[in-house]
Amino acid sequence: MHALTLASFLFFTGLVAFITWRITRRDDHKSTSGYFLAGRTLTFPLIAGSLLMTNLSTEQMVGLNGAAFSDGLSVMAWEVVAVIALVALALFFLPRFLRSGIATLPQLLSIRFDAGTQLITNVIFLIAYAVILLPIILYSGAMGLQGMLDLQGLTGIQSPTTLLWLTVWIVGIIGAIYALFGGLRTVAVSDTLNGVGLLIGGFVIVYFGLQAVSGGDGIFEGWSILKESDPEKLNSIGGSDQQVPFFTLFTGVFLINLFYWTTNQQIIQRTFAAKNLAEGQKGVLLTGFFKLLGPLYLVLPGIIAYHLYAEQGVRADEAYGHLVFNVLPPYLTGFFAAVMVGAILSSFNSALNSTTTIFSLGIYKGVLNKDASEEQVVKSGKVFGWIMAFATMTIAPLLAGQESLFGYLQRMNAIYFIPILAVVIVGLLTKRVPPMAAKIALVGGCLLIAAGYFVPPFNQLPVVMHEFHFVASVFVLLVVVMLVIGKLRPRETDWVHEHSGDVDLTPWKGAVPTGIVLIVLVVIMYAAFAGV
Repeated sequence: MHALTLASFLFFTGLVAFITWRITRRDDHKSTSGYFLAGRTLTFPLIAGSLLMTNLSTEQMVGLNGAAFSDGLSVMAWEVVAVIALVALALFFLPRFLRSGIATLPQLLSIRFDAGTQLITNVIFLIAYAVILLPIILYSGAMGLQGMLDLQGLTGIQSPTTLLWLTVWIVGIIGAIYALFGGLRTVAVSDTLNGVGLLIGGFVIVYFGLQAVSGGDGIFEGWSILKESDPEKLNSIGGSDQQVPFFTLFTGVFLINLFYWTTNQQIIQRTFAAKNLAEGQKGVLLTGFFKLLGPLYLVLPGIIAYHLYAEQGVRADEAYGHLVFNVLPPYLTGFFAAVMVGAILSSFNSALNSTTTIFSLGIYKGVLNKDASEEQVVKSGKVFGWIMAFATMTIAPLLAGQESLFGYLQRMNAIYFIPILAVVIVGLLTKRVPPMAAKIALVGGCLLIAAGYFVPPFNQLPVVMHEFHFVASVFVLLVVVMLVIGKLRPRETDWVHEHSGDVDLTPWKGAVPTGIVLIVLVVIMYAAFAGV
């Protein structure tokens, strides 16, 4: 363990914590608006930084580069298709969310349908975050950190199991402190600072990686060598035998991205906290620009690692860590490890903050104690947050031995992504579809997709028609069922989407032109690398 690596790691981690504390120490952490929505004060740089860092964590940095090691550039779909979803968020979803003055997505479903629909969605989110999202973030983060900082050598702990438990609990407690003592603005500020570091670190790894490919003759020479030696790895069009076949971009891959960026509480909560619609749209579209750069630091390093290490027997999920170890100088390794810790903390504390928001406003205030004061609601969130954090830190180490966490996460997420997205879209685009239709779609959709994954003979469907086509088919079925119910048993009156008055809804004048430019850039990017 190089002393300079450890010193740079501790310095950058401490610097982010200190700056975050300085900026947010006088914030309102007692009211529900201040704690859960940052007092609706977030401007576009904080929104973009927080969106980016909430999305990025070790399961993506390691997993996506590992997928690129195996399949090449075609896996960039998870980054590039996200740009289209972010444009949809800025132009269609966000104006409607802010019109409602909501703090959680289930609150919107209460406004559009009824309290029962809100309660079902709250329960779905809480179960999904507790069982799927939070434990995977902590486990994958701890495993990545162990390798990057050589924690066995640093601590002298030789038992992998003991070291895993220790790492999970340390990272989990630090993340919980950020989320539960600071509230959403503290999360957003620390995310933005770490986001700057992550972008710098990601591009630095590409620079040193291409230098390694060229033997020190420059990055352009390195790129030329990659194109000549591994042209099949630089094809944006995925084949039928790859993880992301091209035609799935228009079905399941698009829908999963659309849910993730437009209706996933963990992601969109920071957009609810926008100072006004214009700031929110700028932040979302700036995130879209950064996602266009995603293939550079989330896909290209995996292809570089394939070129350098494929013949050495390096496994796909080890490729990114192997590259970082071998190409970065010690002082930058420590810096990048600190940024990776920031990414882990960001995803964990954002998910934990969203979990406490859903519980406090949806379950505690909505069901358990309807007369609760602002202070009681915030306190309930902190108590529940610590319970959830300790439960997650206990579950996470038990995931050891899973073959593919990235694949497991994508599969499990679709179970609740697709039904919630169907209900939100139908709810916003129609006026007469009744609450009963939403409840049938939420419960039935989760059961249908789960059956398609786990219950014979239904589990043959995703095999026959590809998993992403299967979840898209379920989405279409749920939308059709809701519309049919809306025709046969419509609401007695049209639903009117009233403005709560909480946020200025004047749109940013550049929103539509910027959105068009981003979509054109997505098409150009795919065309430029099609069959390279």
